[in-house]
Amino acid sequence: MLTAMSTVTIGTRRAGLQDAPAIAAVHDASWSNAYGGMVPHAALTKMVRRRGEKWWADAIRRATIVLVLEIAGKVVGYATLGRNRVRTLPHEGEVYELYLLPEYQGVGLGTRLFLAARGELQRRGMSGAVVWVLAENARAISFYRNAGGKPVAEGSESFDGERLVKYAFAWD
Repeated sequence: MLTAMSTVTIGTRRAGLQDAPAIAAVHDASWSNAYGGMVPHAALTKMVRRRGEKWWADAIRRATIVLVLEIAGKVVGYATLGRNRVRTLPHEGEVYELYLLPEYQGVGLGTRLFLAARGELQRRGMSGAVVWVLAENARAISFYRNAGGKPVAEGSESFDGERLVKYAFAWD
């Protein structure tokens, strides 16, 4: 006896204005999950709140490069990317952010989104890529090391007066 099988589609694409609410929801859940206990609570809450639906719609209108990862039509992750902001590094592209809803992490979807982001940088003529990661974010460090990234620089960011170290991982 044959049974019907269903197909679930998984894909990446450039974000549109209709995606702003879903991207804001992914941002809220993933940042709270990734940085809770790492970034001071008040600073994290402020960062999450300022990146609501309107902020994302404005970013998309300004032609910020935002990719989304969809599963069966539901946005479960996003990446932002563009030119490397640190001129002392030779890599032309940068993946500024890459986040998935917590329940979709650890099953290869981040890798799929990251490869799509790097592919988009290459399509835009940018050779090499860099990603910055907080030193305390062991999960992200492991992800980027497993993706072949090499640590190339160290910096820091200040959150409510607390200095947090961050590392740059790069791909040629």
